[in-house]
Parts: sequence; structure tokens; C-alpha cells
Amino acid sequence: MPPREQQKLWDLVCSKRWQVPLEQTTYLLGWVLGYVGFGAACDRFGRRAAFISPLMLSVPLGVAVALAVNYIMLALLRLFFGAMLAGTFLSLYVARLELCDPPHRLVVTMGAGFCWVFGELLLPGLAAACKEWRVLQGAITLGLALPALCYWCPSLFPESARWLLATCQLEKGRRALRSLAEGNGLSLEEDFYTAEHLLAERLSLSEELPQPRFHHIWEIFCTRVIWKNSLILGFAAFIGSGIRHCFTRNLAPYPPHFYLPYFLVAGGEAVALLFLCLTVDRFGRRPVLLLSTILMGISALLLLALTPYLMAWLILALSVLGILASQAVTALSIFFASEVLPTVVRGAGLGLILAASAVGLAASPILDIHHSRGFFLHHVVFASFAILSVLSIMLLPETSGRPLPDSMREGESQRRPPLFRSTRGRRRDHLPLLSPQPGGGAYDPASYARLVAATKKMLGAHSRSEAQLRMELLPEPHDSPAEGM
Repeated sequence: MPPREQQKLWDLVCSKRWQVPLEQTTYLLGWVLGYVGFGAACDRFGRRAAFISPLMLSVPLGVAVALAVNYIMLALLRLFFGAMLAGTFLSLYVARLELCDPPHRLVVTMGAGFCWVFGELLLPGLAAACKEWRVLQGAITLGLALPALCYWCPSLFPESARWLLATCQLEKGRRALRSLAEGNGLSLEEDFYTAEHLLAERLSLSEELPQPRFHHIWEIFCTRVIWKNSLILGFAAFIGSGIRHCFTRNLAPYPPHFYLPYFLVAGGEAVALLFLCLTVDRFGRRPVLLLSTILMGISALLLLALTPYLMAWLILALSVLGILASQAVTALSIFFASEVLPTVVRGAGLGLILAASAVGLAASPILDIHHSRGFFLHHVVFASFAILSVLSIMLLPETSGRPLPDSMREGESQRRPPLFRSTRGRRRDHLPLLSPQPGGGAYDPASYARLVAATKKMLGAHSRSEAQLRMELLPEPHDSPAEGM
């Protein structure tokens, strides 16, 4: 088409202003579809396959976005491009979590969050250097092409050994564990990789290796505890993302109108992650999530009811507090859900929760399409949802310091502990074989296997001793009178 017509087509102002938030909504819709689709693929084909495939597809899609010739082509390509980015992010999040032990899960996850924030802070500078959006899209695509080298170097992104063992792929799990051990410079005995040791957690004495068993996304809806925990955390992530627009809207009157909200939101995310690093391991997941939700709800209610009567600096302070609390709620809800969901459905379940968070983020561009009409109703609904979320968070279990659940049965066994009552120092009744050891608490499969063997030997010896005692106590048979006659 002629350059004049093309310039007129891309002049997205005045009567075409609504096309900008529509494109943003379409992009977030792609993230929603990517989270759901690649979350299910993550549990069926593995974490590595769900990471490499969308990453490889995102490179040609990114180039196609930079070469888009009209608005419809741009919106559709951005839809698929967002889906690929969502699949890459989800699989990387799950694989990173399953590689860590309980004391380091939070630090590693929040450290990755700091890298995300660092990229957000660099994006305006990169955009200023590129000047044209096509050049910026090409630079982002080039950055995605570098991690795609993981396809030719499996050691850069190995398959999750936890997922392999949870789905009964024991031979591949043995090779994955051996690779991790050799990469750490450890020389382990060959007996460590036998099928008997890998099946110790499942109490299996079978000589044949079981067939791989994969779980599907709809199995989450057939459970009770897993579905309840996923619903509560997905609801919290949705509220934390959706209510953020109620706070960022109050930053518009302060100059500069674009850079202040952007950098304040990005910097607030870093502060929220730092707050989680300092408090979550010490006080627990559930109390910190409850505190963050209360602060978010109080800030929203105060701004909703008292904005015409408050001073400008107090409105700004409440908005900043609400932004920090909402970001903490979203990040902790996603992290909490990844620890509650069992390994066999962690990808699909976490994909649903991340999709709920992306739907909440789409509230801001959807309101911009109608020039913020209905903002008051939006504020009322999300402030009410925040109060409802406070009540539902009390039904969650506590996962601090506990191993990740692997099977559906382990996920269903997670119960809600007391919120304020502490069990330290209270007298408990322990079975002799299950008495706690000082400094323990982590699950040791080898010790548990030895416990099972010792229990079976004890029961066998106990049954033999009972039989011998019964024979000794029974009277010896005497000749009957009929025989003596």
C-alpha cells in the first residue's frame, strides 16, 4: 500500500485510540491461552519440552510481529507471541522450583523475580535507544534467540528429575539424577540409582518397572483439597492483579505521566519481592499472604470511600501501599500454589492460576477501551473481593519447610493447620519408630525405606513369637478314655 495510506492506518490516535488498549488486551489473552495450553503440555511432555518448544516458536513469531503490515496482523501475531512467552515462563518457573530443596525455594524464586524486574527497568532505556517499535521488537526477539541454544545443549536446561520419578519414568529419572550428581562433582554408588531405591517412596516391592502414568488437567477438578487450594490461590492472584489498576490510576495526575507510574510499579515489585524474602520463610506463607491481602483491602476501601476528603499526599501514600501489597499478594499466591500443587499436575494447576492473574491484568486495558467508564464499579467489586479473599486464605495449608507433594494422594493430604496457635513445646504422642529426630523435618526416602523394612521384620518376628507362645500355653493332648478302653 502507499506510504501515506500506511501512515494513516497506523495513526492510532483520536478515533482509533481504542485500538491500542485492544491490542494490549489481545496480547494478555495470548498469555492466558499460553498458560493453560502449555501448562497441560508441561505435565504431559515434560518441563524441558514445554520450555524449548514455545521458545523456538517465539523467535519467528517475534520477527513476524516486527514485519506486520496492518493492525489486524499485528494483533493476531501478538496474540500468538504472548502465548509462546507464557509457555516459556511457566515451564521455567516449574522446573526451577522442582530443582530446589525446601530451604532455597523461596530465595531462588524471588531471585528470578528480581531478574524480571531488572528487565522491566531496562525496557524504557532500550525503547529510547531503538526509537522505532519494530527495532525494539527485533531486539527483544534477538534476546529470545539466545536461550534457544538450550535445545542443542541439554545441560543448560535438564529435565526435571522430580517429574520423571513422579510419573514413574524411572530409567530417565536415573539418568537425570546421575547427570546432576556428575555435574556437582559427586561420585555416587550405583545402588543409588536402582529401581528399588527410586520406588522406596511409593513402598513398591515389584521387580518390574511400572509404566509411565501421566495426569491431565481435568483431574484437578475431581479432587477436593487440591481444587480448594487452587481455587483460593487463583482467586487471590486474580484480585492482586486486577485491583492494581485502582491504585495506579491515582498516579496519573503526577508528572511525568508515563514514566512515574511505570517505574513506581516496577520498583514497587522489587520492594514487594524483598519483603517476601525477609518474611515468608520466617513467619510462613499463609500469615504473610493474609497480612498482604488485608493491607491491600484496607487501602482499596479507604481510597474508595475517602478519596474526595483526603489530602493529595495521603492518596499517593495509600496508592503506593496498595501497589506494594497487591504485588506481594500476586507473587506469593503463585509461589504458594506451586508448593501446594502435586508434581504430576503442577504445570496444569499453576497454568490456571497464572491465567487468572493475567485476566486480572487485562482489567486495565479493558477499562481504557471505554475511557475508564465503569471504574467506580470496578473498584467496588475488587475491594469487596479482597475482603472475601481474607476469609478464604485461612483455609489454606502451610508449606514452609516442607517437601513438595508429588502424587495426587500427597496433595490431598495437606490440611489446614492452626493459624495462631503454636505447637512448639506441647506434648505429643509419638510412635517409637516415628519419633522425631532433633534437627530433622525433611523427608528422607532412604530412612523411610529402612523404616519400612524394619517394621516388616518386627511384625514378622512378632507374629512368630505369638505362634510359639500359643503353642507353649496350649495343653498337651492326652489319650481319650475311648482309646484306653
